[in-house]
Amino acid sequence: MNGTSGESGEPADAAGAAVSIRLAVARIARRLRQAHRVGDVTLSEVSVLSRLSRDGADSPGSLADLERVRPQAMASTLAALEERGLVCRGQDSRDGRRAVITVTEAGRTVLIDRRSESVHRLTEVLGEEFTPAERRRLLDVVPLLDRLAERL
Repeated sequence: MNGTSGESGEPADAAGAAVSIRLAVARIARRLRQAHRVGDVTLSEVSVLSRLSRDGADSPGSLADLERVRPQAMASTLAALEERGLVCRGQDSRDGRRAVITVTEAGRTVLIDRRSESVHRLTEVLGEEFTPAERRRLLDVVPLLDRLAERL
């Protein structure tokens, strides 16, 4: 792409788009995080709980790879989750030497509650501050943001 501006007057080049997207996403994430109680699960813990809930049991090493963190960082995250009873560690039924991590019902509940808080806050703002046409425009970019997230 060249450096021309798009509809909104923002730069249409990749670097300009990257800066704009990063700032907007960071602000949204920060504001949603601020709505959660102190001592609540961290974003990395939520990510691991979500992955386990969606994809099923997995090994610590595989989780580290999928989350793109070092095995030591994943070990700390899993230890914190396990200590609070949000995940449990077991043996792989096919390879008894391999550990697998599973989300517990308490972990699923935390995930649902956290999503509910964020979704409630987003719903409130989208309903009060955005027109139906603006909400449709936001929904139109979600697949692009998902694709971007997968490629990072």
